[in-house]
Amino acid sequence: MTTVIDFHTHVFPDALAPRAIAQLTINAAASGYIPLTDGTVNGLLASMDQANIQKSVICNIATNPRQMKNVNDFAIMLKRNKRLIPLGSVNPYATLNEITTELERLKEAGIPGIKIHPDYMGVELDAEQFSPIFRACTERNMLVITHAGYDPVQPSHMHCTPDMVLRVIDRHPALKLVIAHAGGFSCEREALDRLCGAPIWLDTSLCALRNTRPADLGALCADILLSHDPSRVLFATDTPWSDPASELRFIENLGLSHKAAEGILEGNAKTLLASCGWDF
Repeated sequence: MTTVIDFHTHVFPDALAPRAIAQLTINAAASGYIPLTDGTVNGLLASMDQANIQKSVICNIATNPRQMKNVNDFAIMLKRNKRLIPLGSVNPYATLNEITTELERLKEAGIPGIKIHPDYMGVELDAEQFSPIFRACTERNMLVITHAGYDPVQPSHMHCTPDMVLRVIDRHPALKLVIAHAGGFSCEREALDRLCGAPIWLDTSLCALRNTRPADLGALCADILLSHDPSRVLFATDTPWSDPASELRFIENLGLSHKAAEGILEGNAKTLLASCGWDF
């Protein structure tokens, strides 16, 4: 049986989880999304068990500079659980010294990379403010995963589009960059036309959720995943925002070869994470 690594999940410290999930639920309500876990580690682990997922990457986000230390303390603490692969975060409004200090601390702790969320940070992906972060991560061989496309927190403006991604990789060709949501939520056509074949990784998060939408966005997601380099596709759910079992069925229904499916569900994630120093 194939082992599964979920490359995109979210949890919060137990004391913070109720407040965080409540606020995120308010943000997502207009789009009709509801959380499927309580945002805690135990809630995620229960969800993983139900879907037979063995390991999950935790995408922590520092939405402002003041949060960075606490967010990264939490990421480092999560390493105690062998089923979790935590990522840290830095914020583009922090000073360069603050950014490099946090990245050094994460690197020394064995954290393989960071998550950024341009919408929550209020900075477009290709803005110069992100360049020091991308250079610093490249120098330290740390991956970067970014939200892409629509997010209900900033519904009128996408802070990461496929064209912005292309500009970033043109400026930072050695950056190990993972683009969430198959290249961009609500910009699937642009992702298919522009990102397939680019030297980036795509995670599959929320593909199954989009398969239920009337515009048949799931079919576009399938086209994206089948058109991209199969060694650069990473299974992901975005738990708590989508049902992991449904996301797994979406991948199973793509008609992939056994080798490609194994790579997407586990092998590609292991290769990328190990290249950034994660010890399996």
